[in-house]
Amino acid sequence: MTEIEVLKADKKNNRLTILIKKASPALVNSIRRAIIESVPTMAIENVELRKNSSVLYDEQIALRLGLLPLTTDLESYNPPSKCKCNGEGCASCQVKLTFEAEGPGVVTASEIKSKDPKIKPVFPETPIVKLLKGQKIEVEATAVLGTGKDHAKWSPAHVWYKHKQIVKIGSVHDPRKVADSCPPGVFEVKNGKLTVNEDKLLVTDLAGLAEEASNGEVKVENTDDFIMFIESFGQLNCKEILEQAAKALDDNLEEFEKLLKEAKE
Repeated sequence: MTEIEVLKADKKNNRLTILIKKASPALVNSIRRAIIESVPTMAIENVELRKNSSVLYDEQIALRLGLLPLTTDLESYNPPSKCKCNGEGCASCQVKLTFEAEGPGVVTASEIKSKDPKIKPVFPETPIVKLLKGQKIEVEATAVLGTGKDHAKWSPAHVWYKHKQIVKIGSVHDPRKVADSCPPGVFEVKNGKLTVNEDKLLVTDLAGLAEEASNGEVKVENTDDFIMFIESFGQLNCKEILEQAAKALDDNLEEFEKLLKEAKE
């Protein structure tokens, strides 16, 4: 039976390392893909530039705004496709954000005013455009829920995984050579003997480096446990991201089961 153990988490839960025990690559990769593709977050979708005398084209401003991570409130908003307004736009599926500025100076995300204080830029110091004296910009934007399957701007996190590895050390004739041939810090030489730094091994994939450098005296074996690393972009914390990914997987399985039953009939 698959088990999950939290190995490391920061105070804000924006970085998380978990151990997934007794799993298959297919399962772990499904979790990874669900996080990247199926977790809904808020992002700017439509931009109206009422004034723009900056050096950047309207399309460049719109692109920069679309890529701004926004804090997300999943309880208050619905995806447009599932909203009672049928995607026409209402307070339940979209939020308006505005800003206007005049140079000289750098316009940052902190100047964006949101109709909903729960929806705002994650990183307020992000620069949007630099204005020279006399240049002006005035923008109204609309943010909606979406998923990374539609566009990367809705993806909530960077996530990757690796096999948990076990290292077996035999009679190594040149331990320094092995240590220097592998990623820094994974192997240490103490009293002329080769030792493994387990913390470094946790985040490193040795591949065949150690075996080759030691002429086969060091064996690296993959287990059926996996280590997954999640780094949130700030729209949701890692706990929320995992919960939403699990929900998305459940929904997909239910839909698949439904299609199977229909196919049999």
